[in-house]
Amino acid sequence: MMSQSVLPLATLAERSLRAVWHPCTPLRASSQGAGEAPLAIARGEGPWLFDTNGRRYFDATSSWWVNLFGHANRTINAALTAQLETLEHVMLAGCTHAPAVELAERLSALTGGALGHAFFASDGASAVEIALKMSFHYWRNVGLPGKTEFACLQHGYHGETVGALAVTDMPIFRDAYAPLLRRAHVVLSPDARQARQDESATQVAARALAELESLFRERSGQIAALIVEPLVQCAAGMAMYDPSYLDGARALCDRYRVHLIADEIAVGCGRTGTFFAWEQARGVDMGLPAHTWPDFLCLSKGISGGYLPLSVVLSRPVVQKNFVADDLGRSFLHSHSYTGNPLACRAALATLDVFEQDHVIEKNRHREQWLADAMAPLGSDRRLCHVRQRGLIWAADVRPEVAGTNFAARFHYTAREHGVLIRPVGNTIYVMPPYVFDAEGAKWLASRLEDTLEIVAPSCTEGEVRIDSEERRAA
Repeated sequence: MMSQSVLPLATLAERSLRAVWHPCTPLRASSQGAGEAPLAIARGEGPWLFDTNGRRYFDATSSWWVNLFGHANRTINAALTAQLETLEHVMLAGCTHAPAVELAERLSALTGGALGHAFFASDGASAVEIALKMSFHYWRNVGLPGKTEFACLQHGYHGETVGALAVTDMPIFRDAYAPLLRRAHVVLSPDARQARQDESATQVAARALAELESLFRERSGQIAALIVEPLVQCAAGMAMYDPSYLDGARALCDRYRVHLIADEIAVGCGRTGTFFAWEQARGVDMGLPAHTWPDFLCLSKGISGGYLPLSVVLSRPVVQKNFVADDLGRSFLHSHSYTGNPLACRAALATLDVFEQDHVIEKNRHREQWLADAMAPLGSDRRLCHVRQRGLIWAADVRPEVAGTNFAARFHYTAREHGVLIRPVGNTIYVMPPYVFDAEGAKWLASRLEDTLEIVAPSCTEGEVRIDSEERRAA
């Protein structure tokens, strides 16, 4: 037989380049149109991910904001194993099952019964689509078919399906598909970074509310709903704002008869210090009367603990009531085959179990402080501005004059060399870690980020970076 040369087996990353179209990853001609080689992950444990060479990385962004209690969590693993032995899936049209019913009941209870009738989907964008369609259809059912428009916040992000993209104010995602979209009204964001000289975050929120009311005065007869990301606009570079905006927006929506949709896909499930970010609309630990909750609340990402695709839309009882009729045209016929999948719902129930049994919200207050203390030295670096934190989300902006070009990619790859998996948004460095770190872990993470910054944006002399004292105070 003729001998053949033995070629080395392709690595997992190389195979992925040939077979997988990776999201949010530009295709580069220099890499045969496939883009940069992805990091090949073999397993996870706690806050750590391990690549195929055995090297570990701290999952500083919770695998795109989904992982709450670490990888390969024993409680969630056990719940899924048990569910696999009984029921993997059944359609939710005309059927039901315990995990879906129990999850709907428990989520409603977390709102004090203000919201309920959980409508299940698979991902955040789908949940937003459902809420938008429900709002539109509700107004038609109650005799106001002219309410067909939507309002959203400047720099808001709600997903990339056609309806969700229409209420997303991110040109990089939206503009290529503009001919497909029905554009929404975009109003001023309450982002505290927009503060004018001597203006507080509360005053920025009041200014944004004034613009919102101006729009409602003019178009409330045509606007079906306002959609907001409560407290933190994540894709906008972790834009954080004063909770008074939420309470004010709720009052304006009531006054002008406009629905309010809370997109808690990224900020729900304890990220901001309370299970729902909306709970802080009137201050932490103040409690919310039923009428002050949003009309629709969208959850995804962390609700399944980062295990399986799942999203949920909760709504006020009056919404569901107005879809009850013998006329099929009044029914909400949105669906997909895996709606309310038992495995995904069981993962979510196990996630809620961990919250209750481990007193996670209470313990996260300690983690918030550990994170704040650990990040303080980095936050005082004069290369950074607008240092901010809400719950277990910490962020800071790198000054443009020192960031240079392609900062996010350079920081990402350099941080990987330091054992941290992190993905900046533009010039914004942020961390959103799983709820399983301690004070020493927070210090370790902060030190690695400091080392990374030093390489990507080397220290400057006093003359190279001008620090405005008023800006520092505002930050």
